[in-house]
Amino acid sequence: MERHEDEARQPRLRRRAQGELEAQVLAALHGAPGPVNAAWVQERIGGDLAYTTVMTILTRLLAKNTVTRERAGRAFLWCSAADGAGLAALRMRAVLDGERDRGAVLASFVTALSPDDERMLRGLLGSPAGGA
Repeated sequence: MERHEDEARQPRLRRRAQGELEAQVLAALHGAPGPVNAAWVQERIGGDLAYTTVMTILTRLLAKNTVTRERAGRAFLWCSAADGAGLAALRMRAVLDGERDRGAVLASFVTALSPDDERMLRGLLGSPAGGA
C-alpha cells in the first residue's frame, strides 16, 4: 500500500511520440558544435530519456538519412544531416503524429494557409515525388 501511495505522489511523465523524440534529437544535433556522441544528445534532451532510447532514435534517423555517423574508437559520433527546413518539417510531422485525427489537422492547416502558401503547396503536390 505504501508503494502505491508513493507512486501516486510522483508526477507522471508524459509519454512522447516517436516523431517528437526524433525532432528533439535532431534539434540537439542541429545545435551541436560538431559531431557528438549519444551521451551528449541524451544530456541535452533531458535526464528522463534512457541512453538506449537515444541510440534507438539515432539509429532510426540514420535509416531515414536524417543524421550521419562516424566511428570514433568503439563509439559513434553523430551529426544532423538536415538543414533548418528539414528540421522544421520533422517538427511538423511530430505534431501531426501526436494527433488522433490526422485528416482534420491537415484540413485545418491547409485552410489556414495564405493564398501564396496554398499555391506553393499545390505546386509541390502536383510535382513528381512531392517536389523532391
